[in-house]
Amino acid sequence: MSRPALEVADIFRDRGPAWRQAHAGRVSLDQLKVMSAIESCRTAALGGHVARCEDCAYTSIAYNSCRNRHCPKCQGAAAKQWLADRQAELLPVPYYHVVFTLPARIADIAYQNRAIIYDLLFKLSAETMLTIAADPKHLGARIGITSVLHTWGSAMTHHPHVHMIVPGGGISPDGQRWVSCRPGFFLPVRVLSRLFRRLFLGRLAALHQAGRLSFFGNDAHLAAAQSFAALLAASRKTEWVVYAKRPFGGPQAVLAYLSRYTHRVAIANSRLIALDQHDVTFRWKDYRVKGRDRQKRMTLATDEFIRRFLIHVLPKGLHRIRHYGLLARGVCADNVARARELLAVSDREDEPTETNVDSGKSPCPCCGGRMIVIEVFERGAMPHRQSTAPISAIRIDTS
Repeated sequence: MSRPALEVADIFRDRGPAWRQAHAGRVSLDQLKVMSAIESCRTAALGGHVARCEDCAYTSIAYNSCRNRHCPKCQGAAAKQWLADRQAELLPVPYYHVVFTLPARIADIAYQNRAIIYDLLFKLSAETMLTIAADPKHLGARIGITSVLHTWGSAMTHHPHVHMIVPGGGISPDGQRWVSCRPGFFLPVRVLSRLFRRLFLGRLAALHQAGRLSFFGNDAHLAAAQSFAALLAASRKTEWVVYAKRPFGGPQAVLAYLSRYTHRVAIANSRLIALDQHDVTFRWKDYRVKGRDRQKRMTLATDEFIRRFLIHVLPKGLHRIRHYGLLARGVCADNVARARELLAVSDREDEPTETNVDSGKSPCPCCGGRMIVIEVFERGAMPHRQSTAPISAIRIDTS
């Protein structure tokens, strides 16, 4: 029999109580809530229901999920629903993937001022794209953007960056034609990088002058105007990383990509390898290395693993998926309809493939029959009925 797969929830349940006690007073309420939610996810602590097959009487117990946006187990269903909603917005044009990344020193400031700086990263990366795309020297059109915030690198270190998915073109300023980008090329990344750097440092200076930034630890000296000005001056001399990947193969490839990125958390359960008394081992990618050697293993002390996971808990109310330009909420439907009209695409011709997101209940794993709920139990309670083994797992002696 194979060993049960390791989960972040297992680590939190096993080491969480001692970790919370050791770090009392240094952990935010939001982080504690995330730990509690993940520990309780799909356990009797959250209640659940018992379902039985109408045909073969197979019975299963399903515990409720926590639905926390940082839980590795809960994001699959959320991603499915979100993707189904996005299908109607896809256009029959190439799509591009653009990434905006903050330099290390600015990322340090971001961690100490997450709500403000993450919001700034979203808004100014979008402003940069919209400004350069509208310039007649580049594209000369209004474009649409879907932005997704990631705050981690593969080793769960703090690495804030925004992934953008952008249709390869836009609507002309007069609204009368669709302007396509050049094949295989969307916008010049160096131009994007320079404008993004100028906008971001300018806004940072304004926030500092207004006293809206906080600094602690090794960066406490940045509260002084002279020290902060020196940091900004040094940051103007460094290259800010903006890069564009090759265009996707088609709209469905865009959806497949989004399904992997939109609802991702700091580490997936599938990357966990081992947990012992002191350490956690997991897979990670070293992007400085090419080829197969990029895949590596890392072992961290359990305390450090938990700390790294929790630094990616987002501030309450901060949306990690946002839409700009033609895809901004409220005007998206009208803009997509106009784009389809300009591209001479009928709704029937380019209608997205229908996806069954959540039919409510899964069919019986034994016979495919309909599963019906026969019992619901509350948080902290245990079901009165027990689950049964699938018929295929029961050996019948016919001798």
